[in-house]
Amino acid sequence: MHIRDILQASRPSLSFEFFPPNTTEGRDRLNDTISQLSACKPDFLSITYGAGGSTRHATMQLVEHVKRTTTLPPIPHFTCVNHQREEIDSLLGHYAAQGISNILALRGDAPRNLPNYDHSQDYCVQCVDLVRHIQNFNQSGTHPDKRGFGIGVAGFPEGHPGTPNRLLEMDHLKAKIDAGADYICTQLFFDNRDFHDFRERCELAGIRVPILAGILPVTSLSGLRRMAELAGGARVPARLQRALLQVQDDPAAVLEVGLHHATEQCSELIHQGVAGIHLYTLNQAVPILEILKRLGRLRG
Repeated sequence: MHIRDILQASRPSLSFEFFPPNTTEGRDRLNDTISQLSACKPDFLSITYGAGGSTRHATMQLVEHVKRTTTLPPIPHFTCVNHQREEIDSLLGHYAAQGISNILALRGDAPRNLPNYDHSQDYCVQCVDLVRHIQNFNQSGTHPDKRGFGIGVAGFPEGHPGTPNRLLEMDHLKAKIDAGADYICTQLFFDNRDFHDFRERCELAGIRVPILAGILPVTSLSGLRRMAELAGGARVPARLQRALLQVQDDPAAVLEVGLHHATEQCSELIHQGVAGIHLYTLNQAVPILEILKRLGRLRG
């Protein structure tokens, strides 16, 4: 199902994000997680793509597994880093042949073993180049949907870590939308004021596509630190830090604080008319199920 149809049919939309595990045990756990969360009838599932394309085959396999075993649209992440034109066209052709209708286009992270990676060697140097290339593919008529792939791009409510100039950052985002992106899915954030300000700045920049809010429930202090690092330094509000520090020696209490905060975020965003809630699951079902239960939005 094309993302335009999904976002028109369901407001706010509900979606979950997973990453491809690298062990058999992890894959078995994820299959169980997908089964449990699919029963909640989300609008789509997104599948991440490792740094430098390191999980491209695992991503493809997981996307195909979701397509084969559920009725939910899978949306693979697709990055520029470490890809030449032939590889990009091959992956797009494969996804089109499999009936995959949507892609989340990202510049992507450099390989971890190459901290000084030269992005100029990639066929698509920036995400806007990838969006343009996917649109060119769409116009070729190869995809079974005459509209081609629906395209999502990332947004950064706290600011993109690689673009300190926030005005220039918004110009870059507008360029991706003008190139053909259909929606924006945000990086995680813990303070809704950052999201509301971001959404208002998008409106001032003439960006009119739906913006989905990326929410990460805190399930442990170690996980919070790890995800904040991967997100380029996510800001943890003092209110949340204080609540977590007060119970830091009690894992169950830390989880409760995290679930309460994420539920409050989602509830307020829904009240303020958010286009969609995108939950970063970390491949765990229980925290997501609990948040949806508290919101009264279990769809199964």
